[in-house]
Formats: sequence, structure tokens, C-alpha cells
Amino acid sequence: MNQSDFRPHFKLQIGDTAPDFKSKIQNGSTIQLKKIKSDWIVLFFYPQDNTPTCTKEACNLRDNFEEIKLAGAALFGISPDSESKHQKFISKFDLPYDLIVDMDHQIASAYDVWGTKKFMGIVYDGIHRTTYILNKHHKIHKIIYPVDSAIHHQQILESINS
Repeated sequence: MNQSDFRPHFKLQIGDTAPDFKSKIQNGSTIQLKKIKSDWIVLFFYPQDNTPTCTKEACNLRDNFEEIKLAGAALFGISPDSESKHQKFISKFDLPYDLIVDMDHQIASAYDVWGTKKFMGIVYDGIHRTTYILNKHHKIHKIIYPVDSAIHHQQILESINS
């Protein structure tokens, strides 16, 4: 297999209506995409709470959360972690946004970010770190891939402003 075999193949395109979903967040409440009202909705998919790159990304978004909010965006992280793992991650790093539970990979699959990956020679299935930016009509405005965890807020703000 070559490297391109491990990149996500996005079936969703700019302008498509984002797949609706209903899931739990870290505190056990239910969230449904179609009920979110915001000028922009940012869904950032990441592999796992408390791993180095995911923590770097989460903290970058935390440190720049007010700027993202001022741009009119609602921000949500999505990973296969449980409610309790999400709650611990939020508490440990004082994250000001909700984390959505996707333990069965249904949301990640609907957004084409669940697939084969390779790390240190090991091939496995997991989340390809990807961010979807939706407009207020829940249409896909931008798909950010690859994500740069250290400056992800800039990628988001540039996408909103493009």
C-alpha cells in the first residue's frame, strides 16, 4: 500500500448538506446537528482524548476560542471516546467547548473521516484528523485536511473568512 491509500476519500463536497446526527456530549446531554443554530458550525474530528497531537489541537482551540466565537462559530470536537473520557479531557485542560461522543463511529463514517490509517508501520482503522466548517444552513463550506494541530484556529478562521 502506498501513502495515498491511507488518506480519506471525501464523498461529501463543498455545498453539500452536512449529514445530520444525534449523539451524547461529555455531560450526558444529547446534541443534534439540525438543532444547532449558529452562523458557522465547526466540527473537528480527532482520534483520541489525551494523546499528544490531539491535546495540542484541543489546547490551540481553547486558547483561541474567543476569537472563533467572535467569528460567529459554534465549535464541537468529535472522537470515539466515551462521555467520561471527554469530561476528564475537558476538566484536565479547561476546554470551553463540547466534545461529542462517537464510540460507534457513525458520525465519523458519515463524514468520511473513519478509515484505514498507518502509524509506525502498523495499519489500523481510526479517525483521520479533519475539520468540517458548516454555514448557518448546515451546508459544507470547507473541509480542512490535513489539519495542523499547532495552528488549527488559524485554519478555521481563514476558512470562515474565505
